[in-house]
Amino acid sequence: MATNGNWTIVFDDKTVIKNFAEGATEGIGYAINDDAFWSQSKFSNIWAIQHGSSNSSDEVEYRDDTPHSSYDVSVLGNISEFSNRWDTAHLSQLQTTWDEDNRYDENGVSETEAEKIARLGARPTSYSS
Repeated sequence: MATNGNWTIVFDDKTVIKNFAEGATEGIGYAINDDAFWSQSKFSNIWAIQHGSSNSSDEVEYRDDTPHSSYDVSVLGNISEFSNRWDTAHLSQLQTTWDEDNRYDENGVSETEAEKIARLGARPTSYSS
């Protein structure tokens, strides 16, 4: 499998990983629970994809003896089919993190929304890779 790709897609796990996302030293991956998406016939023989790699002829790994190949947009569709799903999952995670980051005073009273926004910034409403 190719190395240093921007995106890793693991079909058995239904996982899309954005490598080195948000300045992280390791990729951030999300399981995408959309059986209709993953069961498309164009994906039936694919084991994994390492898109945007340093070795583009080794981006797609197959389940059978088919040699590894480059990602072919005309066959597999645009990589945004994967990245858009990752963006949606990541936005949901950012929102959950924001929602759960609450502070309370010594009497157990929660900060106001204005105080929370001043501390964290506004609640995320969009994300795009």
